[in-house]
Amino acid sequence: MGSILLSCNKENFLIAPDVQLRFSTDTVFFDTIFTTIGSTTRFFTVHNPYDKPLKIASVRLGRGASSPYRLNVDGIAGKEVEDLEINPRDSLYVFVEVTINPVGGNMPLLVRDSVVFRVNSKEQDVDLVAWGQDVHLVDGQVLQTQTWRNDKPYLIIHSVLVDTSHTLIIEPGVKIYSHFNSTIYVGGTLVVQGTREDPVVFSGDRLEEMYENIPGQWSGIYFLNGSEHNVIDYAVIKNGIYGVHLGNLYSADSFPDIHIRNTIIKHMNFAGISSVGARIQAENCVIANCGSYALLLTTGGDYRFVHCTIANYWDWSNRTNPSLLLTNYYYMSDTAKVFTGDLLRADFLNMIIYGNKESEVGLSSYADEVSFQYLFDHCLMKVKYPEGFGDTIHYHNIYLNEDPGFVSVNDFDFQLDSLAFARDKGGLQIGLTVPEDLLGHDRTADGHPDLGAYEWFDSTDSR
Repeated sequence: MGSILLSCNKENFLIAPDVQLRFSTDTVFFDTIFTTIGSTTRFFTVHNPYDKPLKIASVRLGRGASSPYRLNVDGIAGKEVEDLEINPRDSLYVFVEVTINPVGGNMPLLVRDSVVFRVNSKEQDVDLVAWGQDVHLVDGQVLQTQTWRNDKPYLIIHSVLVDTSHTLIIEPGVKIYSHFNSTIYVGGTLVVQGTREDPVVFSGDRLEEMYENIPGQWSGIYFLNGSEHNVIDYAVIKNGIYGVHLGNLYSADSFPDIHIRNTIIKHMNFAGISSVGARIQAENCVIANCGSYALLLTTGGDYRFVHCTIANYWDWSNRTNPSLLLTNYYYMSDTAKVFTGDLLRADFLNMIIYGNKESEVGLSSYADEVSFQYLFDHCLMKVKYPEGFGDTIHYHNIYLNEDPGFVSVNDFDFQLDSLAFARDKGGLQIGLTVPEDLLGHDRTADGHPDLGAYEWFDSTDSR
């Protein structure tokens, strides 16, 4: 494969006018790529199906010098390559890349061209198709107070910081793509204003279909000590190392706080939400498929989770940790140092905490002198040793080890089906504090809210 005939008697070339090369594809497709940022490399092969060598007079881009595409034909780069010779029954590789210029709009731009081959006065071509997306490029910046608007996506190349005492507002429908290892640090305030119709999306910057559900493509959103008044409403945060992390050790500043609502966090290498002593209020959230924890709440803090679905069916590796781990300490394994903090409150109300491990709930208190206050009320949980959950001080109306009845775990659809065990098991007074589910359905109309973020509804009911 890939050899080019360097010398050959001219009369040995097949010179029939109707010869045809064979290609491994008739069209090379590029998934949506960002303007000014080059694409990944695609390739196809060109095959000589005959028993005699062929001379390819030229391989060129149809749009010539103005083409945004670039060619490399078996190691020879250029917009046009001439006088290639290919052995009988042999093949060569054609590599293609593309960079698309900004167009100043939010809609993807279709960019077409072709690779044209001329052999014995006959021309054949392979189509090139790419979608280009113009972006706001954010490269390692310290952000002052500003608003990100939904005119075109934002591409974060290196980590960025929302500066102390400054606020980043993100309007409905904005898409934020982060490059590998990039982190969104928040020292000031982050306000995400998504809506049900136009959620804000945080993800990695690989837009090919094969990367749709792959974790670890970027780092996550990291709230530093001193950050306050953070709000995330109607967002999708996916494919990172962690979704949202709050708090850091070795800091005298106050622990951060956040109110997170109507948000899906999924496909994280490490954790969906992790905390070091932070203050978190969460409603109508789905946290799914995380490599270590869905919720990692350490070193104390103040937490209230209402009508959230924890569904951890991670299958990329052998997960050994529970989906929810709650502690009032943090152990630094490399120094053997232990940090402690009062767990002032940890309420889990009308929740589903489930997954594919034997036990998905872990609680650990360091010492009696450190507060460890928690409550599970109207929750469905998967636990290995159910006898430990009979304490009526910390557990009210608990359901153990019953399959919740998700529509499709394999398709990451954690709505409830019509026969779901989790239907009608929630407390009404709790439900009244969050009367609409993640999709806007009234969860209190029948007086029996369903557990988790989704209320089942009869889609065939025409009333």
